[in-house]
Amino acid sequence: MRKTIIALLAVCCLLPLVSCNDYETYGDKKEKERKAIRQFLADSSFTVISEKQFHEQGNVTDVSKREFVYMENNGVYMQIVSRGCGTPLQDGECSDLLVRFVEMCLLDSTVVYNDANPYDVDIMNVKRQGNTFIASFTSGAWVSSYKSETVPQGLLVALPYLNMGRPRTAEDRIAKVRLIVPHTQGHSNASYYVYPYYYEISFQRKTDL
Repeated sequence: MRKTIIALLAVCCLLPLVSCNDYETYGDKKEKERKAIRQFLADSSFTVISEKQFHEQGNVTDVSKREFVYMENNGVYMQIVSRGCGTPLQDGECSDLLVRFVEMCLLDSTVVYNDANPYDVDIMNVKRQGNTFIASFTSGAWVSSYKSETVPQGLLVALPYLNMGRPRTAEDRIAKVRLIVPHTQGHSNASYYVYPYYYEISFQRKTDL
């Protein structure tokens, strides 16, 4: 009996040590996030360029070279697939945009999207103030999935470099970007779990000017 009690006490003493070893610190989670982003870039054969190079080549990324620009101020990786037709949002302008997107978590591979049906589209209200964009979703898959109208800053990083028009000819293209967004620039789930997300997003004005 005495030996049994001693054995149980020994197990109880070890449990806190096991729990401590299993605990992930915020630093551990950030390192896991960085590794997931590096792995995704490598597996996808993407080439990372600097902001300096991005600006030198006219604020575009060469899709044929699979270029992504690393934005130093916020840690977002961005590829401009198409700058779009029409004109950029002007300073002081407020506009409703039609937004289609695919979102994939790089750590658990969960996917949220609204691009399967041409009639499925999210509405994003955006206002430009200088180089700052303030936005909210007013309807669509984002609000349904996250119960929030807030648009993470990471999704707005590309807006200064895009035109927001509606195609009028067969040659016109809507604005489209690909993004890798770290948790600091993402939605509440990303922030809470320290998860990075990959996005493919298209934008166009809801109505013609």
